[in-house]
Amino acid sequence: MGTRQAHTQCSQLEGVRRRFERWRRTRKALSRIPEPLWAAAVKVASASGISHTAKTLRVNYPALKTRIAAAASLQAQPEGGPANQRFASVPAFLELAPPTGNGACQCTVELEDASGATMRISLQSAEVPDLAALSGSFWELRS
Repeated sequence: MGTRQAHTQCSQLEGVRRRFERWRRTRKALSRIPEPLWAAAVKVASASGISHTAKTLRVNYPALKTRIAAAASLQAQPEGGPANQRFASVPAFLELAPPTGNGACQCTVELEDASGATMRISLQSAEVPDLAALSGSFWELRS
């Protein structure tokens, strides 16, 4: 790193530090750091380092690191363009219909109540009867 570049980084960090100090003098108690200050801290930390920036600005190191990671992930996402427009309208919920095919379904459902009465339903076709209604009628008869 050249001397000129290091001097520029120091002056940028010093400028952001002064902005933070000015904000701290005028802020209301327990108010959050404004987003423009966080954005400046993230920008200067990418050049000066997270630890050094956090110490100089007197901000929480993990919070600064999280914001830098979030900014990096936003920059990594491609912007605009025709290829991305097709993903712009992806629904948040996608309903999948049950498969309709000629495959045979074979299973047996057995119901037994406390008195020992049983009901066995053997399914051997693609059509599935309403098992809830069948089992409901079984339990109602036993009550």
